Amino acid sequence: MNLYVKQAVRPGYLKGNKITAHMRAVLIDWLIQVHASFQMLQETLYLTVAILDRFLQVQPVSPNMLQLVGVAALLLASKYEEAQIDAAGIQELADITDNNYMTTQIRQMERVVLRRLNFELGRPLALHFLRRASKAANGTVENHMLAKYFMELTLDYDMVHYRPSEIAAASLCLSQLLLGGLPWTSTEQYYTTYDEVHLNPVMQHIAKNVVNESITTFQAVKEKYSGSKLMNVTRLSELQLSTVKSLAAPLLGNH
Repeated sequence: MNLYVKQAVRPGYLKGNKITAHMRAVLIDWLIQVHASFQMLQETLYLTVAILDRFLQVQPVSPNMLQLVGVAALLLASKYEEAQIDAAGIQELADITDNNYMTTQIRQMERVVLRRLNFELGRPLALHFLRRASKAANGTVENHMLAKYFMELTLDYDMVHYRPSEIAAASLCLSQLLLGGLPWTSTEQYYTTYDEVHLNPVMQHIAKNVVNESITTFQAVKEKYSGSKLMNVTRLSELQLSTVKSLAAPLLGNH
């Protein structure tokens, strides 16, 4: 069984839970800021969200403990993807919560998360698939960066059930479409295993998140990608094209 099937996140998994989609959005927006402030690898962010979602769908959590779960997920992801975090690093994580939690609580939650996930953290990440797809497409740096921006917009609760490979392919497909109207080629379809028809619903969700300014999760993402370090991609005029709005329309009720 593929890992992304074994470790799948169900659509609407928070239904009936004390944790709401809005609470999750607020937490992820904060985690994105923390991730950036610690200058962690991009893989760490995606793995953090994957750990968070997988844990929340199997373990009821009270709202006052949600931030603690998020910090524990970030700690685990950073240990998996980066150099081992030492005691000082864990103290920094405690400090960044305004000392709502002590280091002992973070370590304890870390153990709880690991046990509930059966110590299985090696989930394939969208970033891995994007690198392969971009190489197959022989695309530009700008294409790749815009696709990375789109992928971070998929950290949305409504998109948790899509496979990482679908997320990557749809992000690149939409990036190509906007930057020059480039088609999704047979080579790209071969290496990603998805045709454009299959990717269209995912691209619709991404387009919705591009044009929808009210979703909490994306404030930190949009701010991050507005800087010169990430090529100012949120300021690209192509994001204002009717193509984006047309794709988003069915999900926004703008028929």
